[in-house]
Amino acid sequence: MSNRVTINKEVAVTAVYFQNTRQLQSFPKRIELEGREYTFMESGLRYLVQKGHQLIHVFDMTDGVANYRLKFDTQQKLWTLVDITESPRAFA
Repeated sequence: MSNRVTINKEVAVTAVYFQNTRQLQSFPKRIELEGREYTFMESGLRYLVQKGHQLIHVFDMTDGVANYRLKFDTQQKLWTLVDITESPRAFA
């Protein structure tokens, strides 16, 4: 059973990495929240969500222990950490 914690707080993306599938895409590599840094593995999923005229990028990332969902608001240029889900192995 996983343990999901809703965060919904603005974060700073302090590093990015790029993947070239069909076109070059950027992904968050490291974020900072309340003085704490989180570094992600270079594997993640990216979704585009449209809300009216607004385009939101949603990223599912992992640091190997927990999964993180981030969103990037293209209009306001803001990153938000939506939630953190710790895998059951993290508690073993």
